[in-house]
Amino acid sequence: MAGCCAVLAAFLFVYDTPRIVLIRSRKVGLMNRAVQLLILAYVIGWVFVWEKGYQETDSVVSSVTTKAKGVTVTNTSTLGFRVWDVADYVIPAQEENSLFIMTNMIITVNQTQGSCPELPDKTTVCKSDANCVAGSSGTHSNGIATGRCVLFNGTVKTCEVAAWCPVEDNTHVPEPAFLKAAENFTLLVKNNIWYPKFNFSKRNILPNITTTYLKSCTYDAVTDPFCPIFRLGKIVESAGHSFQDMAIEGGIMGIQINWDCNLDRTSSLCLPRYSFRRLDTRDVDHNVSPGYNFRFAKYYSDLTGAERRTLIKAYGIRFDIIVFGKAGKFDIIPTMINVGSGLALLGVATVLCDVIVFYCMKKRYYYREKKYKYVEDYEQGLGGKMDQ
Repeated sequence: MAGCCAVLAAFLFVYDTPRIVLIRSRKVGLMNRAVQLLILAYVIGWVFVWEKGYQETDSVVSSVTTKAKGVTVTNTSTLGFRVWDVADYVIPAQEENSLFIMTNMIITVNQTQGSCPELPDKTTVCKSDANCVAGSSGTHSNGIATGRCVLFNGTVKTCEVAAWCPVEDNTHVPEPAFLKAAENFTLLVKNNIWYPKFNFSKRNILPNITTTYLKSCTYDAVTDPFCPIFRLGKIVESAGHSFQDMAIEGGIMGIQINWDCNLDRTSSLCLPRYSFRRLDTRDVDHNVSPGYNFRFAKYYSDLTGAERRTLIKAYGIRFDIIVFGKAGKFDIIPTMINVGSGLALLGVATVLCDVIVFYCMKKRYYYREKKYKYVEDYEQGLGGKMDQ
């Protein structure tokens, strides 16, 4: 108990104050200045020059609209001679920060509600009605089983289903892509940005771009880096992929627009920077369910009034426009905070040198004796002398 009280008294009734000791040592002096120089280089070079620690920053607020252009023609046994324009291959007409271009498809024409044989696979091939369960429907089934086993072709029987007939056959994706000419289609990206903290706004169609130039330019990283019209094939190529390969089964491309602006300089230097990358990772070794596709149908009535539809399984490339960036402008508050932090960091040099001097050097005990001095209470010492 007495020991605890002594420790508590030593803690409560002791006061320490720094004592300045000038140590004339080349090693310690050089180490101290070297650490201080490193800290100054970090504060000035990294914090203020590279990270612009003297600026207040704000994140970008953005809106994007897109417009595709291009026409191509196909001539097939199913559809005959047909011209394809924007209204045919852009599905849907508008999306938020995205645009889907159909490049390939599996089309099933003149479907009607009825009963027909299912596509043959290990679950639908049958020999008799006993192999078919009426009312059943598998995950990949095209309809509801009727319980009958019917001829699919001259040699194969499958379970009959109540569905839109004839059922879609998607076992083989067309190669090359149905709309392989989409490689030469163009995409206009209009991007408006705003930094609310600084009330600064701008758009990627720069003030010096004229209507004449906009009608004739196509983006090129070297010759036309600020043209907002992109050739689809060039986008995919810039990401390191082949458009014709990607068009077969589809995919997702990212068009990245970076707005990093230093508003301490003139606003004309705040410019968009474009980059491209494929967003759906394509692993050749694990290529399960690749690409991007979906189905939609066009409904109509024939001369008898019966409802019919054309089913389309659309493969294509979705272009996602991703806008990011930040703006900075001088402000006294972050400047003073970073200056104060830098000055505080200079104390690290003193702490490091103290550790080396008092614990690592040969004369550490001598330096400790000069650094630390123990002084008794003056009043207690004076009272003891008077008692004597």
